[in-house]
Amino acid sequence: MELLKWVFLISSICMFFSTPTLSNSFLTEGLTQIPLNFLNFAKRNDLVDYMIRIRRKIHENPELGYEEFETSQLIRTELDKMGISYKHPFAVTGVVGFIGSGDPPFVALRADMDALAMQEEVEWEHKSKIPGKMHSCGHDAHVAMLLGAAKMLQEHRNDIKGTIVLVFQPAEEGGGGAKKMLDDGALENVEAIFGLHISSNYPLGKIASRPGPILAASGYFEAVISGKGGHAAIPQHTIDPILAASNVVVSLQHLVSREADPLDSQVVTIGKFQGGGAFNVIPDSVTIGGTFRAFSKESFEKLKGRITEVITGQAAVQRCKASVSFGKNFYPVTVNNEDLHEHFQTVVKDVLGAENLKEMQPLMGAEDFSFFAEAIPGYFYFVGMHNETQGKPESGHSPYYTVNEGALPYGAALHASLATRYLLENQPKSISQDKRIHEEL
Repeated sequence: MELLKWVFLISSICMFFSTPTLSNSFLTEGLTQIPLNFLNFAKRNDLVDYMIRIRRKIHENPELGYEEFETSQLIRTELDKMGISYKHPFAVTGVVGFIGSGDPPFVALRADMDALAMQEEVEWEHKSKIPGKMHSCGHDAHVAMLLGAAKMLQEHRNDIKGTIVLVFQPAEEGGGGAKKMLDDGALENVEAIFGLHISSNYPLGKIASRPGPILAASGYFEAVISGKGGHAAIPQHTIDPILAASNVVVSLQHLVSREADPLDSQVVTIGKFQGGGAFNVIPDSVTIGGTFRAFSKESFEKLKGRITEVITGQAAVQRCKASVSFGKNFYPVTVNNEDLHEHFQTVVKDVLGAENLKEMQPLMGAEDFSFFAEAIPGYFYFVGMHNETQGKPESGHSPYYTVNEGALPYGAALHASLATRYLLENQPKSISQDKRIHEEL
């Protein structure tokens, strides 16, 4: 027994001295101090100013999916300044950076880069300079926060025992950029990935997430309903596609209200209805389009099949014909890994306290981060930015959308803390050490 005690003591000492430490006493007070240290670092004036400058520069020059060439160049320029190695391109404009030893374990942090095709209506000094394009979902802030985290992590690169992978991803807004990043090998060797989204639904300083399904699977469809056009005064000589399309829209809503389990959330929304150009002419055809969403693969596939049946069937009732097509980029359900949820909770509580961590309800919105989380353990969360003294904020995808830049330090600190703590807690076992203990026994 005495021999066993000595072996245990020696192995414990070895493990202590092999534990990675961050310089400037980041680890001298233990694991729980790391997130708080990073938050204090992220709130330094120089780093806050840096993130604001980056975010505003990107905001002024929004680029759509797979067109983020200037944004990608800006990211690479900043990584070069920091001395961070990277690979490019992935999925046309994507960039993947590396901080640390280059050895396992590997953990990734993700930021999306693309803007939306809408005209910004917010009048301010850094309004979009590109007509018809706007960062109205906060991706400019996401890039700024990840670059801010990169700055902090790079300052302690020699003490990181493992590798932090920075994933700057194009085309989240419907383009499925995450899937193409995966196909291009962006997550090679990566064991886990974290992603965030800034949110006006939660107050500044509050963080929200949940284990398991957090965002829905989503797909989109378009249907052309064809009849026979003619004069509005003699409808008996026509086959009215507008009437048929109207019945289709109503019937599609019955898929959720009368066929889906009320406890299994699903949504079908028609957002496009185009037909005719004159008030007294019945057109030859009508085009409708929309999205459908569900929280399980089975419900999603069933919904997809029934959409086709309802559209073609209801069109036939009105003597019309219908063709239905579906988009290629279906987003899966975003599912947060249970083990990473425990890790996430611990880190957030150490940074902000348990009172600032909210367990949210699942949302019917979709995210292509889901492709990453299908391939490896993933975790997605929301960083609150709502200033409760300024009234109700505009939601994402609004031309009046604004970002509270006070949230940038929280996102940067959580990026750095989640990755660093993950590496510390998932160090590979030393084969030689295990062999030595075995020989002693």
